[in-house]
Amino acid sequence: MGRALRARWPGPPWSRPLELHLPAHGRGRGLAPDLAALLRQPPGSWDLPELPAIGGLLEPVGAVADAQRACAELLGAERCWFGVNGASGLLQAALLALAPPGSRVLLPRNLHRSLLHGCVLGQLRPVLFNLPFDPASGLWRPPDAPWLERVLAAALAQGPLAAVVLVSPTYQGFSADLVALTPLVHAAGLPLLVDQAHGGGEALAAGADLVVLSCQKAGGGLAQSAALLAQGPRHEPAAIARSLLWLQTSSPSALLLASAEAALRHAGSPAGRVRRRRAEAVAARLKRRCAGLGLPLLRNHDPLRLVLHTAALGINGLQADRWLLERGVIAELPEPGALTFCLGEVPPPGVARRLPRALAALVRQQGGDPLAPFSPPPLPLVAEPELALDRAWRAPALAVSLAEAAGHLAAEPLCPYPPGIPLLVPGERIDAARAAWLAAEALRWPGQIADTVKVVAS
Repeated sequence: MGRALRARWPGPPWSRPLELHLPAHGRGRGLAPDLAALLRQPPGSWDLPELPAIGGLLEPVGAVADAQRACAELLGAERCWFGVNGASGLLQAALLALAPPGSRVLLPRNLHRSLLHGCVLGQLRPVLFNLPFDPASGLWRPPDAPWLERVLAAALAQGPLAAVVLVSPTYQGFSADLVALTPLVHAAGLPLLVDQAHGGGEALAAGADLVVLSCQKAGGGLAQSAALLAQGPRHEPAAIARSLLWLQTSSPSALLLASAEAALRHAGSPAGRVRRRRAEAVAARLKRRCAGLGLPLLRNHDPLRLVLHTAALGINGLQADRWLLERGVIAELPEPGALTFCLGEVPPPGVARRLPRALAALVRQQGGDPLAPFSPPPLPLVAEPELALDRAWRAPALAVSLAEAAGHLAAEPLCPYPPGIPLLVPGERIDAARAAWLAAEALRWPGQIADTVKVVAS
């Protein structure tokens, strides 16, 4: 593996692969300056334990505690905890802190699979709510206020809830109107946890109680560095500390802790804002050139995420990804109707010329009539697995074809990765309509979804 990580593409810069994937630092171009300076030190010199001067995530004094307090103040939060197990680990810790065992938590269907893992660890009951669906692209869209009002009413009619989770922005850069949604959650007497792994903490200004950030997805940090931000009276800091104690390593990487601090501080600094504006200017030129070539882009809220609407070009996004990869263009997220590119904190040199040229060639060679509209998943507005999530996941299971799955209880998630969003959750009863939809999805995700599914053995 070390040899693969050390490999460098030969030749001049314009002949190298066009890497438009995460981490957002783009092979170091966009690392936060303090982090880049640290990495120039002799390798391993920064690999230190929780010495008294450094401290740890849950210690009241030391460099880590000082950094967490400074980042909380910078971002407008009351408290900040760094994480070394990515946004995934902090989402799980936040969920366990908000919800006692046996309680119901309201989760969107576009949740990251780590939240399901958190439900298993915390013995929580996931209540899954459906989302608006765009048939042209096959993508879920964020809920608006009337949608969430209906969801809350339906979920609370079936029993009390302990917490609500929203994802904003999504992987593709679609953002919900959290200013409108947060008061609805609070009016129901519930805390709101926002998975903002692909954002920069904007949910705090909207009043969210807990917000999870990924320093490598929308900042200049290393993979696995993340932060959990908290404010308001609807959480217990002691409960969060307890959850972190359960779920985080007792020997956190000092490098990853420093990465979280450096990324957050730089993003909020004048220099970081200047760099962001420069990246957005590159993105604007890129999008204008794509528009000039007639390349359809999905409108989103993140200027550094470019989403090509491949279905409008008659191309499956996974097929487009393979074609581009063979020609040195590496995207971040292929899906049946779209292909997402991450431009990063410092976009690759020449991207505003190279990417439109490559996409135009893709259309010439692979394009055709637009794909047929996608069918939304046949799901109720709100649903809870029929069998407890942890019981279904641990139960004896057998593999059946999707054609034979109707009537069975799912034993494992069906989850193409990326994006890591489950199409099927353990404990859900698979009816005929759902089985037919999953079979159609398997054809749209070649190599990502098998034509069999694990079900609970009767």
